[in-house]
Amino acid sequence: METLLTESVQNSLGHFMYHNAIFMCERLCAEFPSETNTQLLAGCYLHNQQAYAAYHLLKGTSMAQSRYLFALSCFHMGLLTEAETALCPPNEPTAEVPNGAAGHYLLGLIYRYTDRRNSSIHHFNQALLLNPLLWAAYEELCILGAAEEAAAVFGEASLLCIQKQHIDQGNQSQNLQASTDDQNVASKNIVSDDISPRQSKHTHSNNLREISGNYNGAAAIQNLGGVSTNMSFYNTPSPMASQLSGVVPPPVCRNFQQNGTNASVAGADNSPRSTVNSTIQAPRRKFVDEGKLRKISGRLFSDSGPRRNSRLSGESTGNTNSNVSAASGNGTIHSSKYYGSSKLSSMTLRSMTSRKTQSWAAENYGEGTRNDISDDSRLNMTLSHPSGDARPLEQEGPGTSASGVNVSSTSILSGASDILSLFRILGEGYRLSCLYRCQDALDVYNKLPHKHYHTGWVLSQIGRAYFEMVDYQEADHAFGLARLASPYSLEGMDLYSTVLFHLKEDMKLSYLAQELVSTDRLVPQSWCAMGNCYSLQKDHETALKNFQRAVQLNPRFAYGHTLCGHEYVALEDFENAIKSYQSALRVDARHYNAWYGLGMIYLRQEKFEFSEHHFRMALGINPQSSVIMSYLGTALHALKKNEEALEVMELAIVADKKNPLPMYQKANILVSTESFDAALEVLEELKEHAPRESSVYALMGRIYKRRNMYDKAMLHFGVALDLKPSATDVATIKAAIEKLHVPDEMEDEL
Repeated sequence: METLLTESVQNSLGHFMYHNAIFMCERLCAEFPSETNTQLLAGCYLHNQQAYAAYHLLKGTSMAQSRYLFALSCFHMGLLTEAETALCPPNEPTAEVPNGAAGHYLLGLIYRYTDRRNSSIHHFNQALLLNPLLWAAYEELCILGAAEEAAAVFGEASLLCIQKQHIDQGNQSQNLQASTDDQNVASKNIVSDDISPRQSKHTHSNNLREISGNYNGAAAIQNLGGVSTNMSFYNTPSPMASQLSGVVPPPVCRNFQQNGTNASVAGADNSPRSTVNSTIQAPRRKFVDEGKLRKISGRLFSDSGPRRNSRLSGESTGNTNSNVSAASGNGTIHSSKYYGSSKLSSMTLRSMTSRKTQSWAAENYGEGTRNDISDDSRLNMTLSHPSGDARPLEQEGPGTSASGVNVSSTSILSGASDILSLFRILGEGYRLSCLYRCQDALDVYNKLPHKHYHTGWVLSQIGRAYFEMVDYQEADHAFGLARLASPYSLEGMDLYSTVLFHLKEDMKLSYLAQELVSTDRLVPQSWCAMGNCYSLQKDHETALKNFQRAVQLNPRFAYGHTLCGHEYVALEDFENAIKSYQSALRVDARHYNAWYGLGMIYLRQEKFEFSEHHFRMALGINPQSSVIMSYLGTALHALKKNEEALEVMELAIVADKKNPLPMYQKANILVSTESFDAALEVLEELKEHAPRESSVYALMGRIYKRRNMYDKAMLHFGVALDLKPSATDVATIKAAIEKLHVPDEMEDEL
């Protein structure tokens, strides 16, 4: 009865019928109370987004798996102190973190959100040492700015780690199989001594039917519930009895700990899949799925107005080649019809010859093996017809796959080598992007194979890189391709909406916002897009409500807090704006948009020392931002540090020659030091980059007035008015025209 109930629970979970799984598991716990069954019920609750139920169910339990599930429940409920205590009991300082890599990853997240950066980095590194394929841990290290080069993390040491795990698991599997064979021999003797030939034949057929019905259940019990069965499936001799074990060994590249449901919750998907031919022929091939890729942080862009300068300055390519099945994202673009004549297009249409020179051994695995039928269905089909054409499994090497099928060590190492090669490119690109070395990141992503390059995650990262480089058009193009590759992926859509905001594409932004909300109303990206849409229409109060909704859905969404701060600034509610920026920094201390926002508030409040401090903090995180340099120079100029201010402005101009702001501020500083000729040279050059910027002509008019060149001053003031400046600038220019023939000394007295 216990086996049947457990199988029913696993079957329900496998088909995403969580309500039925909870009901059946409650019956299981009532009939057979044990901590192992309690773990299974807690897992059902966590699958059903009922962390509170799992929390109360597991409170006070002591097994390692129970502690991990309890910590996971606490994490989802925001009880970080309890979660840390569960993973690291204070009365057991030498106790190991449960569930290996997944446990260290969860502990790293807890330390990150409790502002203990060094401890967080330590546990993320430990997670990678235990499981080199735990991409989520490396991603977190990149976000913290503490990741090593991807070539070092996913190098030879990682390959040796995977090899060692594979050998250890193979040895464990062989020991279990030997134990099963001994039980088979004993069973054979009992049958031959105590059962008549007719009864023996009848028992044989019944047992084979039981094998086909219970195989999946046994595997699921071990993987999810932490229970392993050591009984033999065979009670009578059969041609396959000596070569098939009823015990499913743990997957390759995963720590041998009885935990299957939690790696995905903690942010990693390391479940390997093995492919079995419908006739179960040797050799067997093993393919390891990649981890799912995720996450983009908010950035800062420069625009015509200072309000938005703080907004972001800055897969399964189902390669159903008959030999390989690999997951790399949400989709693939194979047609060139989506490529425009942009810089991104020139990179995407790279030579196919150079693509072919990249050796991806995974494409050459397992010739003749079909991958379009699930492993379990193949095994069930064969085992349920023992008298047919099924052939016994041949031993290839010491390792076994997750489905109990033997695979060669060479195949595992070759597959792991290919995955690590791919991770080296993806990891290095993401690391450079998090360090805001955007052009370097683009160059690295350009080395990806065609099938991986055209996936939603990679294209979103490319869009983000262009976004950081203040290249809105290219960012729009890249995010558009990402939407085509993965129409229902919301990765990076908050940034895409800000791109459209800066481009003032109100129609596209409105359409994007409606699409995202209709796709999923319970993610912050949808409401960020909606808030940007209202903000573009100058409806700041409604925009603020949408951004607050995003933060309500995910309080750890730093960019949402920053956007709330922007709207408070637009409403001139500086007190709440400061609180919003500080909330963003509590979530992510490297979210430089918030440091920038605080600097802008203090600059407007003429608290120049505070402003300088916050701009320097932002610049320390993103040293490539021309916008931050410009405003840092402005703060230094206000503090009468003109020489240092000019040096910073020069760096800002070099960082982004398309940004007119540092050139204008440099001219202002030169005017204040009465270097009129140098200021006019800068403004003449600036006119070439921003020919319709009224403030440039107004400043030139002021300079000519100071030099008593009234005709030229009047000309430039008139041009400035013709360019339709803001109402405040109009009043300033008209006042300057009225005082045109008044000497500067008398003007100061007035």
